[in-house]
Amino acid sequence: MRVSRALAVCALVVPAVLVPSSAPAGPGVAPESTTEPTGSTARTAAPTADSWAVPRTATVRITGRGYGHGHGMSQYGAEGAARQGLGERQIVEFYYPGTSWGKARGRVTVAISADTDGDVVVRPRAGLTVADLAGGGRVRLPDNGAKQWRIREAPTGALRVSFRTDKWRKWRDLAGAGEFYAGGKPVTLVTPAGERPYRGRLRAARVAGGLQTVNDLTLESYLKGVVPLEIPASWSPAAVRAQSIAARTYAAYERAHPRSSAYQLCDTTSCQVYGGVAAEHPASNAAVDATEGLVLTAGGEPAFTQFASSSGGWTSAGSVPYLTAQKDPYDGWAGNPVHRWTVTLDDTRLERAWPGIGDLQRIVVVSRDGNGQWGGRVRTLRLVGSRGSATVSGDAFRSALALRSTYLTFGVGGS
Repeated sequence: MRVSRALAVCALVVPAVLVPSSAPAGPGVAPESTTEPTGSTARTAAPTADSWAVPRTATVRITGRGYGHGHGMSQYGAEGAARQGLGERQIVEFYYPGTSWGKARGRVTVAISADTDGDVVVRPRAGLTVADLAGGGRVRLPDNGAKQWRIREAPTGALRVSFRTDKWRKWRDLAGAGEFYAGGKPVTLVTPAGERPYRGRLRAARVAGGLQTVNDLTLESYLKGVVPLEIPASWSPAAVRAQSIAARTYAAYERAHPRSSAYQLCDTTSCQVYGGVAAEHPASNAAVDATEGLVLTAGGEPAFTQFASSSGGWTSAGSVPYLTAQKDPYDGWAGNPVHRWTVTLDDTRLERAWPGIGDLQRIVVVSRDGNGQWGGRVRTLRLVGSRGSATVSGDAFRSALALRSTYLTFGVGGS
């Protein structure tokens, strides 16, 4: 995850993963893992006796902690740690214990999800070129009064470069995939969702079912379009630098485990939220520059640095040893509105979500992860009703009711 993604509660985006994507799960929540915890700080999960009788007419009060899956860095925790005087290296070393320091450079390729109409359309600009990736070289496009340039599949199956004045007109066909580039200057992409400038190259890549717009750019340029969407750029510089390191590491990990043969990363909370040039902010650009190339490694490879908006005071174990469950003393600062939260629902809301149970009569938490208040995050619970019962995972319960996390407990009122 990822996983998100500026802080959702700050109207940014919720991870990893804000992400890695992170976000917290508010901002960038990186993809979540179901692998069991490892490491000495994680407790052994055990069955619980949490059980609440539910009257015929009742309200269910859900009290929770944190936002997101809780793996790796808490973005609110990073800000809390920075406010206590920790530097970016201390912050990431706390949230990813056992990792080492390394460097990552080079380029990344990112699928642009907003471009859904099966072509790549850009605005003309000085120095705009088109390249034939089958060996045709890069050619500067003429200043011919075109309002737009386009790469699209022709009836012959070749990719065709066209320009629009009063209508679309053919310029030439390509032997392979094609891409627009402007010598390092941003190129404005036209999509059904609007226009947005991107650094690097905008490529029309063949994928199953058609063409995919792919942005090919340097890792550092990519991060400048990620970090301010995963964490507020106005936060403490050390927190923003910590997010830059986590996001760079997560991108390097994803690059080593590409999503497709045509691209390595996506631009949503399933990877890290990426918004191109329009998302950049001077403060987060400075944080990216200050940490240039810095990543965390494990076994000599980029680490899987998941992150989420808020841990609620305890991080949760992920799929690798350095995503460990541990007490988080930094998450609970006064500016974190999701460190603790409460939601009150009518019992009929649960009955509508699981109609097979009939009239809800009891809520039973079957197991938790064993870390933190109430015994930690809910792994499994059972809803008992007049017609039957439903056993659901904590993640499924959270998703069905749009809750912030599975780190929660219940209270029931009514008659």
